[in-house]
Amino acid sequence: WDETHFGKMGSYYINRTFFFDVHPPLGKMLIGLAGYLSGYDGTFPFQKPGDRYEQHNYIGMRGFCAFLGSCLVPFAYLTVLELSKSLPAALLTAFILIFDTGCITLSQYILLDPILMFFLMGAVLSMVKCNSCADRPFSASWWFWLSLTGVNLAGAMGVKFVGLFVVLLVGLNTVYDLWDLLGNLSLSLVMFGKHLLARVLCLIVLPLALYTAMFAVHFAVLNKSGPGDGFFSSAFQSQLIGNNLHNVSIPE
Repeated sequence: WDETHFGKMGSYYINRTFFFDVHPPLGKMLIGLAGYLSGYDGTFPFQKPGDRYEQHNYIGMRGFCAFLGSCLVPFAYLTVLELSKSLPAALLTAFILIFDTGCITLSQYILLDPILMFFLMGAVLSMVKCNSCADRPFSASWWFWLSLTGVNLAGAMGVKFVGLFVVLLVGLNTVYDLWDLLGNLSLSLVMFGKHLLARVLCLIVLPLALYTAMFAVHFAVLNKSGPGDGFFSSAFQSQLIGNNLHNVSIPE
């Protein structure tokens, strides 16, 4: 059912047709991009679940979701290995995911779930790796993992709003870290301020900038009239090619 839903939205991006959806745009944009790069022309109607694709090239979109879904296994392995320092525990985690029917099923269709899980688990892995660099703050690896955590937070939020849960997890971890640093009497207030500023830049400013940029791309690409016009103002509709109000002068 949902492949019909999100595959159609991928086609909207390829055809630059404006639509409205309850989820943020990143997941659908990535599906559309995967289809475009793999030769899909955006002409399959996606009318009802179970329709045959026939000659339409859908493999790129499914393959993209399957690739992101397969990344969950190494992400889980590396996260558990970092947390437990136990190779058997990390291998067990990886095998549990490899043979999980639900994970396999979700990853083989054109869905937002594997994309969302990729960013969620990527954020957790980045957070754990950043924590492991706590003994060498402001090093290149510390900045890399902290920044990558921010990028993954933006990705999780940009696919579905349920990504807020990983934002909460990283936020609580950050508060714990800062509270621990504040209690360290050997650390000057200036150095604590640098720690605070680094986290504000990488975990608040960077994700917000990326999240806003997703919508900028979304509105730049979808410049033709489509099924989402009616949700927006007349002034907005006047900017859409093919709309009845296109280029009409709209009073403020």
